[in-house]
Amino acid sequence: MDPVTSPTQPPEHITPPPWPDKTPPSAPGTTPVSAPTPDPARLPTTDAVRARMSRQRSKDTGVEVALRRELHRMGLRYRVHRRPLKGIRREADVVFGPTKVAVYVDGCFWHGCPTHATWPKRNAEFWKNKIEGNRARDADTDRRMAAAGWSVVRVWEHEDATTAAARVRDTVIARRAAG
Repeated sequence: MDPVTSPTQPPEHITPPPWPDKTPPSAPGTTPVSAPTPDPARLPTTDAVRARMSRQRSKDTGVEVALRRELHRMGLRYRVHRRPLKGIRREADVVFGPTKVAVYVDGCFWHGCPTHATWPKRNAEFWKNKIEGNRARDADTDRRMAAAGWSVVRVWEHEDATTAAARVRDTVIARRAAG
């Protein structure tokens, strides 16, 4: 048999598969040769934790919707989930474009509320780094927005929607008056 077409050796112009001497994992009727090795950077988790975390909303949370409803009741009109500054991958929850006011609704756990934040005991180092990283990103966002002429209003999830909406309204009105 010609060595170029030999079934045990691929032709020279064909790149061999990444699984030499093993059955391809997608071949029908076969099982994978070995299970993938776990990534050491990933933390061990359970199906229950994975399911709970996947249900955590990042947009249109109850607090955010209540705030928007109150702002609308006050006669304010706004945009939702927009990036106020080009080139910065950070999205404000509520944006008042003409007056350059951006509102961020921060979760007490995720953003380290000084009143209600809790520090998990399990995977403590991971969560400490995650929450402190969120805080640092929030501070950086505030600095960048201020440098670009924007006013940032941060609302904690535990705040009363009416009180928070009044703070936002006062900021928007003050910015309109300043021209």
